[in-house]
Amino acid sequence: MTGYAGTSSEQSWGSMGVELRTVNHRYLEVSWRGPEELRQLEAAMREAIAARISRGKVDCRVSLNTREAAPIGEPNADLLSRLADWTAAVRRVHPEARAPSVAELLAWPGMFRRESVAGEELAALAMQLLGSALEELAASRAREGDKLRGFLQERARQIDGLRAEVAPRIPELVRHYQERLGQRLRDALGKDDEERVRTEVVLYASRIDVDEELDRLGAHVTELLRVLERGGAVGKRLDFLMQELHREANTLGSKSVASQTSAVALELKVLIEQMREQVQNLE
Repeated sequence: MTGYAGTSSEQSWGSMGVELRTVNHRYLEVSWRGPEELRQLEAAMREAIAARISRGKVDCRVSLNTREAAPIGEPNADLLSRLADWTAAVRRVHPEARAPSVAELLAWPGMFRRESVAGEELAALAMQLLGSALEELAASRAREGDKLRGFLQERARQIDGLRAEVAPRIPELVRHYQERLGQRLRDALGKDDEERVRTEVVLYASRIDVDEELDRLGAHVTELLRVLERGGAVGKRLDFLMQELHREANTLGSKSVASQTSAVALELKVLIEQMREQVQNLE
């Protein structure tokens, strides 16, 4: 199921953010991108994502922006002494060289000790932000899931309505077709071969009888509604049910001997295809 969630945190040393993007996919596929300072967290973050999401492509992005910390303590006396020695050595060779100013000396790298953020603090914050992003993503996907569930339930009821509409007509359609087929066979074989006519009619009638297909169609719709009502990770189960519904609709169409059942089979295929496309969005 598609979704997006992002969280960030401002700290004295800078900021960190975690973004999650999900798109439809048959299986779970997680990609991770983040700074080298947090590379050791990749496995743990992947595990945390897999614990909450079972299906889809998940793109996890971690950003880290650190500011240079304020200087702590006194200037580095040893470094100052060495800079003075280096300045004197340079000016002996190049008397015209300008000595560094106080500001330049104080800005020299390593002149002051600076407080750095601990790796444990970064790791804890990253996992905390990931947890918040997963909560936000779950809420977003739940809202979308509710809409999709309503869509699928409505289509399932339409399928069951078509099944209920055509089922009572099947015996009459089969009987009429038997009569027409029997008359054609009598015209072709003659009236003296009535036993063969009856045998052929009964045999062919069994081939065009779709009662079993309609019964299975109803059973699949009942199971579909039950799965949707139960909730949870239902995508794979619904994938299977879409295949079964499509199989029954195809069989109904291939066995059809009347325009009514052909039209119903076509409508069923349209509804099932609409559902199948949306099922790909479910976890």
